[in-house]
Amino acid sequence: MTEQKLTITSMGRRGEGFAAGIYVPYALPGETIMAEVAGERARIIRIEKPSPERIEPFCKYHGSCGGCQLQHWDAQPYRLWKRGLVESALRNLNANVDELIDAHGAGRRRVSLHVRKKDGGVTAGFMMARSHDLLDIDRCPILVPALANATDIARALGEKLGDCDVALTATDSGLDAAVRAERKIAEREAPKLAGLANALDLARLAVNGDVIATRRAPSLRMGRGNVMLPVASFLQATNEGEAQLAALVLAAAATSKSVADLFCGVGPFALRVAETARVAAFDNDKPAIAALALAARATSGLKPFEAAIRDLLKEPLVANELKPYDTVIFDPPRAGAEAQSRQLAKSKVKTVIAVSCDPITLARDSEILVEGGYALTKVTPVDQFKWTSHVETVAVFRRLK
Repeated sequence: MTEQKLTITSMGRRGEGFAAGIYVPYALPGETIMAEVAGERARIIRIEKPSPERIEPFCKYHGSCGGCQLQHWDAQPYRLWKRGLVESALRNLNANVDELIDAHGAGRRRVSLHVRKKDGGVTAGFMMARSHDLLDIDRCPILVPALANATDIARALGEKLGDCDVALTATDSGLDAAVRAERKIAEREAPKLAGLANALDLARLAVNGDVIATRRAPSLRMGRGNVMLPVASFLQATNEGEAQLAALVLAAAATSKSVADLFCGVGPFALRVAETARVAAFDNDKPAIAALALAARATSGLKPFEAAIRDLLKEPLVANELKPYDTVIFDPPRAGAEAQSRQLAKSKVKTVIAVSCDPITLARDSEILVEGGYALTKVTPVDQFKWTSHVETVAVFRRLK
């Protein structure tokens, strides 16, 4: 390691300052710093010339916690940079990218905490920045108010289960807790856990996928539907994020008659779209499909609806199977939907709506669709992972030929 004076020239796509091939966490463009440099990475020793865009972080753990990276950056340049992540990824398509939508809302409704027993006590929190060490915290200010005591709940579970990971979700009926713990300890402590779930006022407690106690079925409203959530179910990070993404999807699918929702999860788009169009929903998550099918059956006023289990990464819907649909929505994991995009490029589907959590894989899939005869007509970035480098995007494609 060496000490060097660096002038930060730009911000990298992972939210780190960049200077002559070196990435520096928590540095901002225009700053002059003294840094400890090791290869392509550096650590700030002191800031000699701070950026006028530098602000005071609102969280006392910022800089130590491995979560939020950018609380120290003023809102306007931060928003331009995050929008620029999408613009840069789609540069080859000359895409016109809309303004970034702030979808933090009341805060994150999901949190995953690490719990470790240490020196006779129990710690709970997140991993420290660039480290495998646990940072013990009292509360996280970016969570919804219902999760204000999340670390207290995690510690109480750790008292019984030892080292574990605790995922908490704020639902309409209360907190849903899904714990991963050492199996032998979990089996030994199982008889005591139902009482603990009651004491902590948890809607449901599951350990290693097994439901220990359900005091109130965890549920969320999605459009007219009410979804009973499977254990450890995937959800958008914020309520506002889901609402904004759904609004963009609904606007793009407004005139659709028959829609396929691919990688549908528990149905945040499918249930809303089904109010005006026939829907077929596909995902490889069996509990999610079961929950979605149940919600659809219990919801009056929906158009014909079907939900099917299918691993679209391995077995995408081929062009012939896509014939019944005038619109396809896809919301894949970070790896994107390359195989499905290739089949869509061969199809006659009029409208494709891509919801993506990774601009790079979105760009790859977009290029496949454009080469197949689609025009990229609208791109909207959505910021539900505020103060991080993660950005959601909704991209709309219309078939030209």
